[in-house]
Amino acid sequence: MSTPSLSLPGGTWTLGDMTVTRFGYGAMQLAGPGVMGPPADREGAVAVLREAVDAGVTHIDTSDAYGPRVTNELIREALHPYPASLHIATKVGATRDEQGGWPPARRPGELRRQVHENLESLRLDVLDLVDLRLGDAEGPRPGSLVEAFETLAELQEQGLIRHLGVSNATEEQVAEARSIAPIVCVQNMYNLAHRHDDELIDRLAADGVAYVPFFPLGGFTPLQSSALSAVAARSEATAMSVALAWLLQRSPNILLIPGTSSTAHLRENIAGARLSLSHEDVTELDRIGR
Repeated sequence: MSTPSLSLPGGTWTLGDMTVTRFGYGAMQLAGPGVMGPPADREGAVAVLREAVDAGVTHIDTSDAYGPRVTNELIREALHPYPASLHIATKVGATRDEQGGWPPARRPGELRRQVHENLESLRLDVLDLVDLRLGDAEGPRPGSLVEAFETLAELQEQGLIRHLGVSNATEEQVAEARSIAPIVCVQNMYNLAHRHDDELIDRLAADGVAYVPFFPLGGFTPLQSSALSAVAARSEATAMSVALAWLLQRSPNILLIPGTSSTAHLRENIAGARLSLSHEDVTELDRIGR
């Protein structure tokens, strides 16, 4: 399924009929504080996107809710017309309120509107990948996704969406989505300290479905662990480098989308993910989330 990449760590993975680098880029941090409003340094944000593509990244994750519309417009400004090798994943299922919240928006009419808004802001005729965002800011929540996912499947049949996925989903919702239409990825919170999806990752890998962890470095609660610090010290690397490298070695279907608004930090992330962890290192790190 995966093949070596000469430029980025981790090689590549196939999402349906799209081959993407396992090391991707998440655009959320390009918006202003709280993922609201424009960035303080618009030129710097554009430079980060161009640097990512120049480095070989072919998988960018975004959403029209970031800003809102801010990151999509930055992607369009920086990269349109898009290289044929570049694939952009977006999310629908939530909007933004004036307080910076993420109220759900999963009714059929709301989803259709969001898909068309993403098409407009990215200046695309077809969206490569659309993830249905479920749950809330606290994590996945139980409940049926049938009506919402059937709406996206209809838009896929109309030629507006190439591939489908789910985000912030329970295992039951993943199974329910797969019973309606094929999915190419699941995007959930997962990192060294949050290992609740271990079994799901392995099942998806066996079926050729990608798993895209958000908050790979801990998100609003940065990863901290004596084991992580010890492995980093032995490897003469940063703890964040170890955390990214561990994810790439965890399973071949894991795709990384670490975000940053700094070109220097982007380069550090790429270099750090190239770290090769020993069996002993992995065994020690595996104890963190268990």
